[in-house]
Amino acid sequence: MKRTFVIGVAVLFAMVAVMGGMPDQAQARPQFVTIGTGGITGVYYPTGGAIAKMVNAKRKEYNIRATVESTGGSVFNINAVMSGDLEFGVAQSDRQYQAIKGLAEWKNSGPQKKLRAVFSIHPETITLVAAVDANIKSVMDLKGKRVNIGNPGSGQRQNSIDALSAFGIDYQNDIKAEGIKAAEAPGLLQDGRIDAFFYTVGHPNGAFKEATAGARKVSFIPIDGMGITKLVGTKPYYAKTVVPVKANYPGARNTGDITSFGVKATFVTSADQPDNIVYAITKEVFENFETFKKLHPAYQVLTKKNMLEGLSAPIHPGAMKYYKEAGLK
Repeated sequence: MKRTFVIGVAVLFAMVAVMGGMPDQAQARPQFVTIGTGGITGVYYPTGGAIAKMVNAKRKEYNIRATVESTGGSVFNINAVMSGDLEFGVAQSDRQYQAIKGLAEWKNSGPQKKLRAVFSIHPETITLVAAVDANIKSVMDLKGKRVNIGNPGSGQRQNSIDALSAFGIDYQNDIKAEGIKAAEAPGLLQDGRIDAFFYTVGHPNGAFKEATAGARKVSFIPIDGMGITKLVGTKPYYAKTVVPVKANYPGARNTGDITSFGVKATFVTSADQPDNIVYAITKEVFENFETFKKLHPAYQVLTKKNMLEGLSAPIHPGAMKYYKEAGLK
């Protein structure tokens, strides 16, 4: 009886010791986060990679391991963040607005109330390039042509539809619309399988460098006029902008820059994401701001102030904690 009692006490103490050690062990486990980006030729992928690299450099301090995933783009990223399949994602400002308001792809599912903004990044221009031999000199000339408007799940698809609609063009009936990924479009254009393609992206961009470097000559098409002025005036996430053709795409047939309109890339997460993780990522990006700006030419226009613009969803508390500490809010 006595021996049984001693063994029981020993087992009890062992259990207490194990249970007492559990919080420390759990705390020692790395916190894994995945950042959803876009196609590898766009700016989202290197953006996610840069953020992950900054956080991983401080893994001993934050105990966070960040990885990057190439995805279908904005809509996919927001939905994956909401379902918990991704911890963070890069998404166009218009898609952030539509998700939090329950519009467009979220009309049936309703407002994505747990969506949270972290910061905005670079401006993205809705850009249209066309083959010279297709005789496309304006958006109106796209009627009857084979045009890639972007794959389902990408932010650019709705931008393309908005641009076409501003000119009174029905993408389902007036053009031969393709829904392929942006990375595939330059090759298809050069092969003569499409006549033009839209792509919402920061410049300079690899897809447009590829499109303008082939044997088939191409030119950038302006997206401007009364319809676009009205569109920009009614949609708070759009703004007029310019495609810097002359400095970046010498292979294009254009003689100068092209007018268009655009959105901003934003970094989003869920309200369920722990404050400490969001705080760490925000802090590393902002405290390595000058280094971050040098990672891509599209970032050169960034300021710490404009990285808090274009955010429709509530700012995550972890990010807000840093902004208040840094005097940005």
